[in-house]
Amino acid sequence: MMLVAVVVSWGVAGVEAGASALLGALSCFVPNALFAARLLLGMVAGRPASPGRFLVGELVKLLASVALLVLVVYVAQAWLVWPALLFGLLMVLKGYVLLLMFGRLP
Repeated sequence: MMLVAVVVSWGVAGVEAGASALLGALSCFVPNALFAARLLLGMVAGRPASPGRFLVGELVKLLASVALLVLVVYVAQAWLVWPALLFGLLMVLKGYVLLLMFGRLP
């Protein structure tokens, strides 16, 4: 879904919009992927996630997402396209719903 957001933004509004969508999508995708990898590695190692560890991991994930968004806004404010950034963020956050609707997930 991140690729769809980048291609649509790039096609509609240009290179800056495509880059903004990519940064918005990555600011949410990277913390989510790291959190999922941490949970998966814990399960493989035989340490199931306790509720406390899970909640702390969620808090770290949310804080990392907000920190990355703030960093993107600070670094790229000269050429940032806000609608594209939000579109990329939304596509990554709600991509699983769209994939379920179109039958791409079991």
